[in-house]
Amino acid sequence: MATGTQQKENTLLHLFAGGCGGTVGAIFTCPLEVIKTRLQSSRLALRTVYYPQVHLGTISGAGMVRPTSVTPGLLQVLKSILEKEGPKSLFRGLGPNLVGVAPSRAVYFACYSKAKEQFNGIFVPNSNVVHIFSAGSAAFVTNSLMNPIWMVKTRMQLERKVRGSKQMNTLQCARYVYQTEGIRGFYRGLTASYAGISETIICFAIYESLKKYLKEAPLASSTSGTEKNSTNFFGLMAAAAISKGCASCIAYPHEVIRTRLREEGTKYKSFVQTARLVFREEGLEVKGLSTWSRKRPAGGQRCLLSKAAAWIENGKYHCRSC
Repeated sequence: MATGTQQKENTLLHLFAGGCGGTVGAIFTCPLEVIKTRLQSSRLALRTVYYPQVHLGTISGAGMVRPTSVTPGLLQVLKSILEKEGPKSLFRGLGPNLVGVAPSRAVYFACYSKAKEQFNGIFVPNSNVVHIFSAGSAAFVTNSLMNPIWMVKTRMQLERKVRGSKQMNTLQCARYVYQTEGIRGFYRGLTASYAGISETIICFAIYESLKKYLKEAPLASSTSGTEKNSTNFFGLMAAAAISKGCASCIAYPHEVIRTRLREEGTKYKSFVQTARLVFREEGLEVKGLSTWSRKRPAGGQRCLLSKAAAWIENGKYHCRSC
């Protein structure tokens, strides 16, 4: 009975740490999230720019104008938002993000714990396979339940208003989506989110390999006591950051496809159709990846607080998967 009570307290501690980390990360990285979403959008993906060219072989030596398409960079988008919409627009979508971050963490941790119990009875207990399947199952359920909130967040981030004009709040945006597209509109981009589960699987695979390497490293075996616990903690933090970064780079295209699917009144209809269309029209250029790389510390921050909760739990770190 005591064990069950302790597990319940540990679960609540992890939920609280994850919720706090997610809230802090959402606030500080919101401007980067807005810029990233704008860069991924088809409305900003390609803009025609005219470069003058001088043809010396012509009789008059007159210049000719050659049109070409370029993708705006991070600083260009930031400057455009500040000049045309004002600093307040950099925090578009923060409301639904804050509303959804705690429930999404709660749903994820709860599903992960239950799935882990089930998969431990099927596979080798606490093996890499158990962690991967548990994480994938938890991500599937979380994406299914939370997609309406993330859909509203994306729509708000994509909304462009002239400085001083009134922008829709969270409830107004949700009402507009329902009136124009119905319930189905809240689940646009869900297939891309399902494809993003591969990121979780890749992350766990890399993380477990790095954790095993750190455990067998000479430095880990030579230290002892509190110093060893501290080394393990920060070593696992580095492993979590590296694994998350590598996995997100590999699976990043699904984020661009998801943003395109959530745009209002666009030509993008399904996951495969959108992927083909983006590839045919824009090639393999990655939209918003530079902004995404600056936003990654938020994921490490959430992970850090979850690990810190485990550290506080018994005064030392217990090895758990990120």
